[in-house]
Amino acid sequence: MNRRHIAAVALALLALSGCSSGNGKAAPAASSGDGARQAVDDYVTALNTRDATGLIRIGGVKDESWSRSEADKILADKGGRGWKISWLEIGHDMGPDVGSARLAAKDKAGRSMNDTITVTRDKGVWHLTIFTGQPVEPGKSPAETSELSAS
Repeated sequence: MNRRHIAAVALALLALSGCSSGNGKAAPAASSGDGARQAVDDYVTALNTRDATGLIRIGGVKDESWSRSEADKILADKGGRGWKISWLEIGHDMGPDVGSARLAAKDKAGRSMNDTITVTRDKGVWHLTIFTGQPVEPGKSPAETSELSAS
């Protein structure tokens, strides 16, 4: 191996060694994950403050009656509980603009929340896929969910 290859391998190993943390705290994010990590922090803050507008912004959806209704349901289930993140891992397992956030948190009463949330980057802004009831736009059909048959 030439010196460039050795240096590249050494830098890659150094970067990988900084991706995990043995102390139970969230590991530092790689630069591509910083925005995703901030989106998760903003999500927890929106839950704690019962901020429907914040959830809608973090979810990357339009502020409409359906999204308000769904945000209200999310907040009724998880809001106002004083969540503190105990562990967070951002994985860009689906490319640089799509990945997953694995999250563990505890509320003020000591109850746990463990969740895996898809994170996406659109036009440089990270969003969490927390809304599931987005209506289909006129002229578009929903994704096919039936099982494929063998031909």
